[in-house]
Amino acid sequence: MKKDMTQGSPIKLILGFTIPLLIGNLFQQLYQMADAFIVSQTIGLRAFSAIGSTNSLQFLILGLAIGITAGLSVITAQRFGGKDEEALRKSLATGLIITVIVASLLTFITTTFTHEILTIMQTPDETYQYAYDYISVIFRGIGAVILFNYLANVLRALGDSKTPLYFLIVTSILNITLDYVFILGFDMGIQGAAYATIASQVTSSILCLWFIWKKVPMIRIYKDDWKLNAAEFKEHLRIGLPYGFQYSIIAIGSVAITITLNRLGATAVAAYTASQKIDSIAMLPLQSFGVTMSTYAAQNYGARKLNRVWYGVNQALKMSVAYSLVIGVILIFFGRTFATFFVGADASPEVFQMIQHYFLTNSSLYAILAVLFVVRHTLQGLGNSLAPTVAGIGELLARVGAALFLASRIGFLGAVIANPLAWFAAFVPLVIAYRSTKRSLSGRMQVTIDEEDNPSTLEPSTIKLK
Repeated sequence: MKKDMTQGSPIKLILGFTIPLLIGNLFQQLYQMADAFIVSQTIGLRAFSAIGSTNSLQFLILGLAIGITAGLSVITAQRFGGKDEEALRKSLATGLIITVIVASLLTFITTTFTHEILTIMQTPDETYQYAYDYISVIFRGIGAVILFNYLANVLRALGDSKTPLYFLIVTSILNITLDYVFILGFDMGIQGAAYATIASQVTSSILCLWFIWKKVPMIRIYKDDWKLNAAEFKEHLRIGLPYGFQYSIIAIGSVAITITLNRLGATAVAAYTASQKIDSIAMLPLQSFGVTMSTYAAQNYGARKLNRVWYGVNQALKMSVAYSLVIGVILIFFGRTFATFFVGADASPEVFQMIQHYFLTNSSLYAILAVLFVVRHTLQGLGNSLAPTVAGIGELLARVGAALFLASRIGFLGAVIANPLAWFAAFVPLVIAYRSTKRSLSGRMQVTIDEEDNPSTLEPSTIKLK
């Protein structure tokens, strides 16, 4: 159920929100990995490589929409923190309208130009048909994916990270079950994996709609709530569009890397895909801390409790960086072993060498990524959309530069260096923006503190009694 993050111990609130979010993200990753594993074991390595070659494309298309919905929910969290229920319902109505429009546009564009998109990405001939069969189904189900993510983000904006977790567990189990039913039972091939994913997302969306209507009456939308104006849409798009744009420009860099990998051949794609699957799981706690700080910062910003924001950021950074150092060491030594889950123990030595290069160049620098996630999402929760966008552009330039210059000269190693280069490119502007935003808000906003807040644990310089 909903949770007010403007009262109580910041550390307990952050951990209490992050853990269910982490478990939910883990289940989401697991069923995506199940798709890849089942496909690799039942259809073959080429089909597995085909799914891998579409990962960045899915990130580009779906990331744009999911980023927009995440941005829309920032307004929802701010209004929840400010205890304005009428404005809260209007935020939900506005978000639903924008979500439907975005989903419709993206579905039309992607389903119409699927062949052209895969051609531009230089999908290898040996995996093209698999990639087309898989991604064309995913594109037709974009609406379900976007709707579930928006509704889940709304619940998280209210401080409820547990309910989306329950739905993810149910749909993850459903997705894995349907993988076997569609691929093996109905002999649907790689399309079966895609249909299983879409069916699970539809189920998630229905469950979210039902829960919100039955269990969260404060955000039930009534007739008067649909009477919106241009200012309402402008406010939501001011946060939502840069959020989505940030996802997209990062994804464009990933597409550039994918094109480079496609040129290097199926072996490089398979090695990168297997490494990235493990990498994505390792980064889940870092991502979860980041998403938590977006909601935490937004609610406390709406309640004018900036002292709680700065304290929460410091605690999240300590926990996130500590985890990044530990998991980085583990992957450097054991990442290659974990990768056999996808490529098999009998894969060529070249594949394993590529995988080792990936972990050496990425996992050793997770601490930088930990800071990026916390600072970026905090800024977004505070309504600062410019700095994360600038940082995203920096990441884009770094990844494209690596794809154009490094990968063409040193091959696979050049492609994997793109990630840490992108993190460095985003690190500087985000940290500068955070420090500037902190000074600016602390200097011009009157801050409220409650009796249950312990001033000795917060930053005295930012506390002003209203």
